[in-house]
Amino acid sequence: MPVWVQMSSAGVQVLTWFPSHSRFNWSSLVPLQLRGRTLGLQAEDSEFRLEGMPFRIFGGSMHYFRVPKEYWRDRMVKMKTCGLNTLTTYVPWNLHEAANGKFDFSGNLDLEAFLTLAAEVGLWVILRPGPYICSEWDLGGLPSWLLQDPEMQLRTTYKGFTEAVDAYFDHLMTRVVPLQYKKGGPIIAVQVENEYGSYAKDPQYLTYIKMALLDRGIVELLMTSDNRDGLSSGYVEGVNMSSNQERGITRASSDQNKPKMVMEYWTGWFDSWGGPHNIFDADEVLKTGASINLYMFHGGTNFGFMNGALDSDEYKPDVTSYDYDAVLTEAGDYTSKFFKLRQLFTKIIGGDKPQSPFSEYLSKCWFSEFPVNMENLPVNDGNGQAYGYTLYETVISGGGQLHSRDHVRDRAQVKSTEQLLQLRLLVENCGRVNYGLMLNEQRKGLIGDVFLNKTPLRNFKIYSLEMKPGFMESLRGVTAWSTIPDYAVGPAFFRGNLQVQYLPRDTFLKLEGWEKGVVFVNGENLGRYWKIGPQETLYLPATWLHPGNNEIIVFEERMAGRIIQSVDMPYLGRTHYLD
Repeated sequence: MPVWVQMSSAGVQVLTWFPSHSRFNWSSLVPLQLRGRTLGLQAEDSEFRLEGMPFRIFGGSMHYFRVPKEYWRDRMVKMKTCGLNTLTTYVPWNLHEAANGKFDFSGNLDLEAFLTLAAEVGLWVILRPGPYICSEWDLGGLPSWLLQDPEMQLRTTYKGFTEAVDAYFDHLMTRVVPLQYKKGGPIIAVQVENEYGSYAKDPQYLTYIKMALLDRGIVELLMTSDNRDGLSSGYVEGVNMSSNQERGITRASSDQNKPKMVMEYWTGWFDSWGGPHNIFDADEVLKTGASINLYMFHGGTNFGFMNGALDSDEYKPDVTSYDYDAVLTEAGDYTSKFFKLRQLFTKIIGGDKPQSPFSEYLSKCWFSEFPVNMENLPVNDGNGQAYGYTLYETVISGGGQLHSRDHVRDRAQVKSTEQLLQLRLLVENCGRVNYGLMLNEQRKGLIGDVFLNKTPLRNFKIYSLEMKPGFMESLRGVTAWSTIPDYAVGPAFFRGNLQVQYLPRDTFLKLEGWEKGVVFVNGENLGRYWKIGPQETLYLPATWLHPGNNEIIVFEERMAGRIIQSVDMPYLGRTHYLD
């Protein structure tokens, strides 16, 4: 008795299918030109540009030291799902050097792991390393041992302070510098100190901090952040941002021809002991074309004794919670602001597209200047990738023709995306030759350079998509599956249920309306299907089924159907008699 299976989908980043030829000439693509990571984020006119292309920052603040490390990925994925493209974080000196000369970047203070994870999730980073950060944090992030010096002048060029900053930056920047954009990392900008114009006690101080960053290898765009009154006295050459929205976006630079950005668009406010819980609405966000950073997207917690205090008319210590009435709650739960903002960002970015568990669950990526073939990827305990697909991403712009020079093994699907300024090549290993003189030439993936015009592409982010049992098991926890639209393109994962009554029996799955991909039932890989035939059914052994619900997951490369039919007999194609 045939059984029909209704499917639901989890979309992935859309790639365009091209026929499999031994040599590729993709001149039918929109003309493209190589773009290496050379220019970075620029603010030369009224808009930001990333590698020369217009770029609008949709940022959100989340501080690694306020969130348990085990929850970092969850919060970042939610940030990406909301529609943001950039994460901002402070760096707390008083935690990393709690004792003079003793540095700690382990566990929940593993800044490198935090920044690397942001890159894996697909977020750019604006780093705010201080040394002073404010942030409602004890002493604004400055270590209290500085106050042992009775003559200490914090946030000035006082020798005792600059010597301590130099020693700290010597250690901190060795971890930060390799993660900059121009070196293949996610950091696109670095903030110089924090809101110094409101303090402005030493006119030489910001120049000192700027040079302390440059001399230690910071090459990305430098920023300052201050309130409107402080912008005139607390800035450096670069770009100078408003630190608050003042209930509407203000001009973010003293130069009218600089990009507008609100570095701290407040989603809420902090609380003090004995006072009320402060809340803000989110309806006024993004009414202009400015870039923006939501402070906070996720506040977290002032764990331990790390809360700061306010002392204007009276001394008011801050509470332990840094919930901040943010887009995510202190525990990381969604708020009404999240859904409002997601709807708003989706309209701005274009199209109400579901987020991709494909990108969320490719938890590891590798950066390489050159293409790396499957077998040499650093996966599977050093044994490389054997089967499946490998995704290669690099950054491009401009015009030209894309050529593989016969370095694609075996099929590539290609997509360029203007919003992310990326070229993606999803390369499939269709099976290695098993006979003849070519056994030594069976490396898969990109086995050499791919060229835009006559220039080889460089600086790849590489994902292994081997679809091993552990990966398929992780898909079962995905909650973002959506109903299949009328026109469902891939690559994408699609999920359905096969109901089995009584004892299971052998069956065959027929995928009509689907083009090419792989089928998994209860985590077991049934193999490939392809509409070019001759085979039209996949064998499903009874031993891989059980009474009740059986989960079917399909990885479709090109065009999804809506149903899968369970049939009694196989159909292996039109027969041809051999002599």
